[in-house]
Amino acid sequence: MNNKFIRNFAIVAHIDHGKSTLADRLLEATGTIEPRLMKEQILDSNPIERERGITIKLAPVRMKFTLDSSTIGRVRLHTPEVSLSHSEYILNLIDTPGHVDFSYEVSRSLSACEGILLVVDATQGIQAQTLAHMRLIKDTKLKVIPIINKIDLPAAKIAEVKKSLQETFGFADSEFIEISAKFGVNIDKVLEAIILRIPAPVSDSATPASGLVFSSVYDLHKGVVIYVRVFDKEITKAPLKLYASNTIFNPIELGFFTPGMQPSKSIAAGEVGYIATGLKDLSLAKVGDTVGFASEKFVPLPGYREPKPMVFLSLYPVDNDNFLLLRQSLEKLHLSDSSFTYSLHSSAALGKGYLCGFLGLLHADIVRERLNREFGVEVIATAPSVEYKIKMTEGSSRTIHSPEDFPDPSLISEIAEPVMYTTVYTPKSTVGAMMQLCQEKRGELVNLQYLSNQAVFTYLLPLSEIILDFFDRLKSASSGFASLDYELFEYRKVDAVKLDIILNHDKVDAFSQIVVRENARVIAEKLVTALKDLIPRHQFEIPVQAAISGQIIARADIKAFRKDVTQKLYGGDRTRKDKLLEAQKKGKKRLRQFGKVEIP
Repeated sequence: MNNKFIRNFAIVAHIDHGKSTLADRLLEATGTIEPRLMKEQILDSNPIERERGITIKLAPVRMKFTLDSSTIGRVRLHTPEVSLSHSEYILNLIDTPGHVDFSYEVSRSLSACEGILLVVDATQGIQAQTLAHMRLIKDTKLKVIPIINKIDLPAAKIAEVKKSLQETFGFADSEFIEISAKFGVNIDKVLEAIILRIPAPVSDSATPASGLVFSSVYDLHKGVVIYVRVFDKEITKAPLKLYASNTIFNPIELGFFTPGMQPSKSIAAGEVGYIATGLKDLSLAKVGDTVGFASEKFVPLPGYREPKPMVFLSLYPVDNDNFLLLRQSLEKLHLSDSSFTYSLHSSAALGKGYLCGFLGLLHADIVRERLNREFGVEVIATAPSVEYKIKMTEGSSRTIHSPEDFPDPSLISEIAEPVMYTTVYTPKSTVGAMMQLCQEKRGELVNLQYLSNQAVFTYLLPLSEIILDFFDRLKSASSGFASLDYELFEYRKVDAVKLDIILNHDKVDAFSQIVVRENARVIAEKLVTALKDLIPRHQFEIPVQAAISGQIIARADIKAFRKDVTQKLYGGDRTRKDKLLEAQKKGKKRLRQFGKVEIP
């Protein structure tokens, strides 16, 4: 296949702006999938993706398309310098996620492409993720085709959205394509633009064969399957080597995505395909690694940073007998999603479990749901935490991910927490509510500007404030219209303390939290009140206390069930009644001393 007939592109957009629907229409228009096999969000293979309407794992697909004679004639008439023919073009599409937690998947896709379809909802306009994607795209100098979707909706503001895109990103009026992905309006114009505007891949025949690993999955029969974009020469079924891990393997199978795996003898320069390695360890095939022939000395392609977990929480099996099942499930799940981390952890209250690191709360939620659905493991999750960097008084430094690892306060010299550079898009009418929320969350305003009917805030916000209830409150305050994007800015000094929860004079590690000292009392009051309502009553009174360094700062009591021991008395002296009540009191006291609090 000649390079000039190949086009590699990705679709990027904010969540729910229609990228998976556009991918469906492109597959239909090119005849890649038969109409009888077509279904919505066909590239979203995971059932959770389909239910939530979001893309989590990117899915490449190869399409074939031939320009009709009228299009070629029109192009030759207006732009004779463009060379076109009736040859069949290969279009390699990589569908990408839109949620902030999965922005690392977008960066993988960009490295395998020459062009981008930037999809923007005609009713919502530019959103936080649109801006985040464009920041990534500017660094790569890819060709961007702006597409305004959902023009069929009555609330569509096409002229307004077009103007804001021009002001923000500098697009020319002639560059826009207006479509309705749902009804297939102007999909032919999108296909034409891909061929006419996105450059063909360039390769160097003098350089040894090499390909960039931009994703990987685990297959029970084929082992680790790596998704590659070949840059130079072609890769065939000879012994290959992964540069970073220095692993040599004999490929079981090579091929393309159509969108199922279609075996082939080789993957040529400029093409996107897969290599079934037969390896059993996903960690050997690192994202951003370079693959080439084991017999040749090839230079690694510039990779990019591996995703770093930002949110940490401990997972414990509901039934302690299922600990082994949880371990096996996490091992298997890690094969298909290497972006989360897990390490052994134990709690006096909840038994043995695992401390897991995730890219964000949505990522954590999806992993928990997959554990339940795919492996039948029900888990209890602790309160989410972030990574703190602590300087000790003797000069050493340590990093902690959970309250249990928090050192003795007398040994701490300084604590630093991650602060995020946060961009919030919201309607002008909600500016006051947004500013109030961000101030409440210890935010520091960097910038505020207006784009048509939208306000764009830039705030420095601690990640510990974002992961709790920030997103829910953001949506509530803006009636669902606000959108959010964030990236790590720096680690900043903070006066943080460990808040312990004590039930019936026993410390329960699972309820511990790391909080800012100035907010500790408010959080403690809320926590003990919530636990008082949630923990069922026992035969004895249970004090629920919150403490910092052993000092109690909040308390609530769960009253005991009380049997009427005087019910059987029908008269007689008062001392008989007092004697029975005194015996009950002693029994309650002994129960409180030895009784165990059952935590649901």
